[in-house]
Amino acid sequence: MGAAQLVAWFLALAAAAGAAVSAAGARPSEVALGALFTYDSTIGRAARLAIELAVDDVNADGTVLAGTKLSLKSRDTNCSAFLGTVEAFQLMEENVVAVIGPQSSGIGHVISHVANELHVPLLSFAATDPALAALEYPYFLRTTISDYFQMNAVASIVDYYQWKRVTAIYVDDDYGRGGVSALGDALATKRAIISYKAAIPPNSNADVISDVLVRANMMESRVMVVHVNPDTGKRIFSAANKLQMVASGYVWIVTDWLAAVLDSSASRDLKDMSHIQGLIVLRQHTPESDAKNKFISKWNTMARNRSVTSGLNSYGFYAYDSVWTVARAIDQFLDSGQQINFSTDPRLHDSNGNTLRLSTLKIFDGGEQMLQQLLLTNFTGVTGPVQFGSDRNLVRPAYDILNVGGSGSRLIGYWSNHSGLSIAAPEILYQKPPNTSAQQLYNVLWPGDSTTMPRGWVFRNNGQALRVGVPNKASFKDLVSSRGPGNVTGYCIDVFNTAIKLLPYPVPVQFVTIGDGTKNPSYIGIVSMVAANTLDAAVGDFAIVRNGTAISEYTQPYVEAGLVIVAPVKQTPPSAWAFLKPFTLEMWCVTGALFILVGVVVWLLEHRINEDFRGSPRRQVITIIWFSFSTMFTAHRENILSALGRSTQELQGLIV
Repeated sequence: MGAAQLVAWFLALAAAAGAAVSAAGARPSEVALGALFTYDSTIGRAARLAIELAVDDVNADGTVLAGTKLSLKSRDTNCSAFLGTVEAFQLMEENVVAVIGPQSSGIGHVISHVANELHVPLLSFAATDPALAALEYPYFLRTTISDYFQMNAVASIVDYYQWKRVTAIYVDDDYGRGGVSALGDALATKRAIISYKAAIPPNSNADVISDVLVRANMMESRVMVVHVNPDTGKRIFSAANKLQMVASGYVWIVTDWLAAVLDSSASRDLKDMSHIQGLIVLRQHTPESDAKNKFISKWNTMARNRSVTSGLNSYGFYAYDSVWTVARAIDQFLDSGQQINFSTDPRLHDSNGNTLRLSTLKIFDGGEQMLQQLLLTNFTGVTGPVQFGSDRNLVRPAYDILNVGGSGSRLIGYWSNHSGLSIAAPEILYQKPPNTSAQQLYNVLWPGDSTTMPRGWVFRNNGQALRVGVPNKASFKDLVSSRGPGNVTGYCIDVFNTAIKLLPYPVPVQFVTIGDGTKNPSYIGIVSMVAANTLDAAVGDFAIVRNGTAISEYTQPYVEAGLVIVAPVKQTPPSAWAFLKPFTLEMWCVTGALFILVGVVVWLLEHRINEDFRGSPRRQVITIIWFSFSTMFTAHRENILSALGRSTQELQGLIV
């Protein structure tokens, strides 16, 4: 080989290597992005336009992806877990680098296992089941707020109004069970509980829902927390209205599905709105911004052009930001020199070499790196800050708290995990130190057009009353007495009823009188009836005796033992003559007569020898009267000369 040929060979080799390096570093012209949701649903109708609008905005923005275009591959799950799973498998065959969805928590549980094997990240804008945040699903990312935070918001509302028991009405699937489980944990931190769980089977008709509500209505709690999907929720309130459960005394706290329905309703039917008056509704909080207003304007324009009659709800905002999250992650992924490649999984072939029907599914080789880029997301979208915390949930979760009234709803406050309940917007409070002690909401119009806060409980219709024995005796009727069956009065009964009212839960009481009222019944016999479970308790003037303590328990004494005097108390206005009150009129007359008598006796003894007791008859009468009454207040001005007179004066002093 000549020198010229050798040089040409090296130049060709260098050119080929350079071309290979250039090809390896080149960005692809198109990247496939999947979307999986139910087209014809309250959430899906808003999300579909939002996702398509986001893809158009990303492709039109030259600062993102640098010439690479997003190609949207969308599939309809048709509100079916089975069909949704099938559509998910078909979507994975399209070599998508990420999937926006699924909308359903149930489908999310199934296809998350597929995503784990194929290394394809799932970004769900609507699957809110807290269980999906488990380490079992590393490729599942929630780009909306988890129900873990929503149930903490519900628990804060329950605690704010000092209710202790709630009834949870939920759809019996992964979404409903996960939310109610989180609600129970959140209520436990507030020292409250779910007293009854009313599970509704998926796709139930009106009759099944009515039966569930009737059973829930038989319980003592009147605080209803409804966590269902929109279709089931509409049937629930239609049935509840027929059962007169949306009335005064009831409390209905509804999760964000109802807010999505209200926001999506272009024209609200007043008849349908009458079923939900007075409800408290939660909605994901999205702060006001120019980007949000611009997106709303674009969405409305696209909806008019496509003759879409439903409106935009908060899930549409999260769907829009989900696309931008993926676009930014792809941009960072490609900037780091990574390539979008897919490879077959050898485990999808059997030992004989026959290809399984799932062999078209391929593994995204850069899935792990793409997932890490998604977790590093940090930008401000139409929903506010888009950033994942250490728990893989969005930072700064917050909710609007709405009160339904008339043909719409009004804002009564906010909830955030930073400051709890407040009337100030969360984005303002995040600039201040956390303060969960100053919880505040605006006034609520409750069901039945009532402004008075409901008590939150009633006596159970199917509950057994507490059987309380009361002695019907002939003596000491001020302590306890019977005026007929169930009509008992007295001091002991008042103490018992006051103690019952202090309990944080309802206790129905049935008083059972023991005895005929002509003679006192056996008190140890009544205590024995309590020990034998014939009675649940006994109330009366029971003495704590040894025989009784051996078979039953007594309360602490509430009447002091020993001899006491009970005197009536009468309120009298203050008077200058109050000093006369200690003695009766008769006593004062006798005392005055005694003083006059002493004055007369002293005059008889002194007037012959004492000049002070002489004079005109008028003067002597005045002297007698003055001498008699001056003894009570001051010394006498008259001198006593005789021994008998002084003795009489000393005797009067002893009497006074």
